[in-house]
Amino acid sequence: MFSFELLANDKAARVGRLHTPHGAITTPSFVAVGTQGAVKAVSAQDLHKIGTQVIIANAYHLHLQPGEDLIEKTGGLHRFMGWEGPLMIDSGGFQIFSLGAAKEHGVGKIASIFPGEHDRGGHLSPKKGKPLVRVDDDGVEFISYLDGSRHRFTPERVVEIEQKLGADIMLPLDECTSPLHDYRYTRRAMERTHRWATCALEKFRCTSGRNQALFGIVQGGAYRDLREESAAFMGKLDFGGYAVGGSLGSSKEEMCRVLEWTIPLLPHHKPRHLLGIGEIEDIFQVVKRGIDLFDCVLPTRMAGTGTLFVKEAKRFRVHILNAQFTDDPRPIDEGCRCYTCCNYSRAYLRHLFMAKELLAVRLAAIHNLRFLESLVRQIRTAIRERSLSALTREWM
Repeated sequence: MFSFELLANDKAARVGRLHTPHGAITTPSFVAVGTQGAVKAVSAQDLHKIGTQVIIANAYHLHLQPGEDLIEKTGGLHRFMGWEGPLMIDSGGFQIFSLGAAKEHGVGKIASIFPGEHDRGGHLSPKKGKPLVRVDDDGVEFISYLDGSRHRFTPERVVEIEQKLGADIMLPLDECTSPLHDYRYTRRAMERTHRWATCALEKFRCTSGRNQALFGIVQGGAYRDLREESAAFMGKLDFGGYAVGGSLGSSKEEMCRVLEWTIPLLPHHKPRHLLGIGEIEDIFQVVKRGIDLFDCVLPTRMAGTGTLFVKEAKRFRVHILNAQFTDDPRPIDEGCRCYTCCNYSRAYLRHLFMAKELLAVRLAAIHNLRFLESLVRQIRTAIRERSLSALTREWM
């Protein structure tokens, strides 16, 4: 049975409990990204010990490899990946966007999602190129990046794929726009997303029981009238929850404004998910405005390059390959109780990265994921105690 209850609030920020057939999620919660049925470098057992509550996988990638039919035959994605907790499935709207508009505009998930700012993630912006996707009013046709084969997604087809995968929470097909798209195109994409949402919801109602939920996705770019129109439209449809997706503007300030326009128009008693946000400072900002769930590849992507979350560091991160850590006996973060910090030094972790040992990335990923889990636990406690502003000042 799928349901959501509100437990506490501090102004717009709130603590809730999202019940799914595979367990409850206490919100606000960070959603670990397991795009292809695995969170980079860590096992399901690692995630359980870290305290991860929910994983989001991706229908686009799993459709291409190994295929939803194979996963269904093995008992569904939970069993396939050895994960017993709640599971979300994204339609792949962003991945399709990355094959189309993102290639045209040179916009990426981390590097230049806010093109008005400098690259704050330490990643290069993607190169511009020829799009590999064609969008029409009925769906999307795209070329597989694996073998060049052609595939077509419609809103109904995506629901079928996600049901075969066995998700607890499903996201419908939507058209994600670039920060560089103009008003006219952003409106067309929003209206297309609305039509697709209606089709997906009808398909879902005909084929799903009460053990799954379908979330509607609000689009509209950084245009206030479009965001408000999309939130009002989606809010009138009986989705199990709502996600805020697409372009969030050209800066973090615009992202906050988008949420301020959008959230008041969504049903108060249903969960809200923000797609693709995971910076420490952003987490405080989005929770403050009423977001319940948020996902991002940042903690594991950073781990792959030896970049680690540290509370007292500039921008909350250090790069362990720097020479200053060669003989540093301290844990990564002295206040962290993760497996890595309890057992290994900065010097040892730097040695592993320098030696290109695979263990390096696993230990780094465990730390980064546990760091975020610890942070959201502190945030939940602060909301219950109505002291979120004080906790924000402590961190910021």
